[in-house]
Amino acid sequence: MSQNTPGHSRGLKKTHKATIAGVAALGAAALTLSLVPGNGSTETEPQALNTSQKVAWSYDAGSPQAKALAASISDQQSTIGLKAQQDAAAKAKAAKAKAAKAAKAKAEAKAKADAAAKKRAAEAKAKAAAKKRAATKTAASRSVTRTPVFANNLDGWIREALYIMDKHDIPGSYHGLHKNIMRESSGNPYAINNWDINARNGVPSKGLLQVIYPTFKAYHVKGTKFDQYDPVANIVAAANYAADRYGSIDNVNSAY
Repeated sequence: MSQNTPGHSRGLKKTHKATIAGVAALGAAALTLSLVPGNGSTETEPQALNTSQKVAWSYDAGSPQAKALAASISDQQSTIGLKAQQDAAAKAKAAKAKAAKAAKAKAEAKAKADAAAKKRAAEAKAKAAAKKRAATKTAASRSVTRTPVFANNLDGWIREALYIMDKHDIPGSYHGLHKNIMRESSGNPYAINNWDINARNGVPSKGLLQVIYPTFKAYHVKGTKFDQYDPVANIVAAANYAADRYGSIDNVNSAY
């Protein structure tokens, strides 16, 4: 059994060939160390190497180990690149979804605001219409309220006739009507003349102002009764006739 050479550390018993393959990828170092015994040598257990031991380093790009490592690194790089693309696509998709969601929320908010504005406009329009109807109703009510109630006597008939004459722009005064009524019928709404020329012609004068039927029919004023004996209708028709022929009933001082 041979002795160690004095002054040297204990070395390997056989000559070995050491193959070290080192490749850096993504900041990590890959190191492959293989010990292959020489021809005719007996395989021994690997010994811990120190700086005093001699190791032969070599890299063979064509070796299966190097090819496998290169393929592995290439796969890792492809995987990393694919992941980066996927992450970018996911971010773009998320941004697009966020933008779409914001646009939808904006559209919904606008639609809601438009609907609210439309509702307010409709309510305002309905309120204005209701107010207008109420005003019309109030005006009509006031008009009805303001319509005077006339007494059912000569004074009331004359005043009601004057009220209607005023609406139809028929001239005449209380005095002019009263003096002619008293001369013609003494205030009797059913008075009838059966002895004058009109009576002989079959159209006797009737009523407060002794109007014959053809005259009453021609000068009857809408809104009054179509009845010669009705006191108000008789007065208004006679005043309308007098206004047409004499300018006003006030200008009549005798039979007309």
